[in-house]
Amino acid sequence: MNLEKQINTYESDGVVCLRQTFPQHWIEFLREATETAMADPGPYAEEYAKPGGGRFFGDLELAQRHQAFMRFALESPAAEVAGRIMGSSRVNFFYDQLLVKEPGANERTPWHQDQPYWAVVGRQVCSIWLPLDPVTQETCVEYVAGSHAWPEFSPYHFADGTAYEGTGLPQLPDIEAERERHRIVSFAMEPGDCLVFQAMIVHGAPPNHSPNRRRALATRWAGDDARYCVRPGEVGIPTQDPGLRHGDLMDCERFPVAWRA
Repeated sequence: MNLEKQINTYESDGVVCLRQTFPQHWIEFLREATETAMADPGPYAEEYAKPGGGRFFGDLELAQRHQAFMRFALESPAAEVAGRIMGSSRVNFFYDQLLVKEPGANERTPWHQDQPYWAVVGRQVCSIWLPLDPVTQETCVEYVAGSHAWPEFSPYHFADGTAYEGTGLPQLPDIEAERERHRIVSFAMEPGDCLVFQAMIVHGAPPNHSPNRRRALATRWAGDDARYCVRPGEVGIPTQDPGLRHGDLMDCERFPVAWRA
C-alpha cells in the first residue's frame, strides 16, 4: 500500500495498518524497555485484570520517567509516520502508554474514544499502536470504522465504568450490544507492523485467550491544528500542568516537537 492509499484509508476509516514500518532493532529496544518499566511501575500504572485470570498491566507517560521511551519517541520512525499519515508539517509528542495482556487475560479493553480523555482538540491528533509480539486478529484492538466522524462521548474509568465528572458529554452507545450495526475492523499483525488511528475513533480490545503475550506501546501525537484545551470537568491526560493556556500550540517541554517535514 503506497502512502496516498494509506492516507486515504486513514481519512475514511480512521485507522490504517502499516506493515513492517519499524525496524527490528526498535522492537528489541522496546521489549527491553518494557521489562524495565513493568519492574518499576509509575504512579498511574494499573492492573486491570480481576483475580483468577492472566495479568493485564497498563502504565502511561513512561517517557517522563524512562529515558528509553523518550528516546523512542524522538528518534524512532514514529513521529514521521504520524506526521505523514495526518498530513501535518510538524508533530508534537504528546504521551505514551504501555499495555500488556498476558496469556489468559480475560478483561476487555472497553469501547471508548481517546480524545475526550485528553486536554487537546484538533483533527490532527493520532495514536500509533505498536505490538512487540505477534498479534492474531482475535486479540488485536478493534475499531469502529468511520466513527472518528462521530461527536465526542464521555470518557469513563475502565476500572468501574463510572463517567468522568463534569464533562457534560453524553454516554457512548453500547457498541458491544450492537456490533452488527457497525463495520468493525481488526488486524493480524507482526512485530514491526503498526496501527495509526485518529484520536476520535471508537475502539476497544478483546481478552487475550491466546498462549502468547500481547505487549504493545501506544504513542500519541499532535499535528498542525492541535491545540491545548482546558476542558470542563475531569481530564485524564496530561497528569501534570504543562504550563500551556487554552488554545495554545502544544509546544512545551512536556510535549516536544519530534518531527518537521
